Amino acid sequence: MTTFDEREKGYEKKFALDQDLKFKAEARRNKLLAEWAAEKLGISADGVADYARSVVRADLQEKGDDDVFRKLHKDFADAGVSVDDQDIRAKMSEFLAQAVTDIEGSR
Repeated sequence: MTTFDEREKGYEKKFALDQDLKFKAEARRNKLLAEWAAEKLGISADGVADYARSVVRADLQEKGDDDVFRKLHKDFADAGVSVDDQDIRAKMSEFLAQAVTDIEGSR
């Protein structure tokens, strides 16, 4: 195997690890986000896990974070809970950073 082939395999391995980290971080972010939203929505402790699963499922609808944002925005609006769009986006960023830190710390 040439040095080029070894380098290529290294990049492929790093890409796979980065994608795995991204997936795990987004899933963890969604769980944290759902817990935050559930508290604001007044969802009981028993319903938080189900709500978290619904947020994770929403993230699978399309590429990017807009699907999760729309779900939270709609859930808040439907419940009559006033949460600014910027606050939702800020929490999404905050929880993603926290999720990455948590995952990297557990390695």
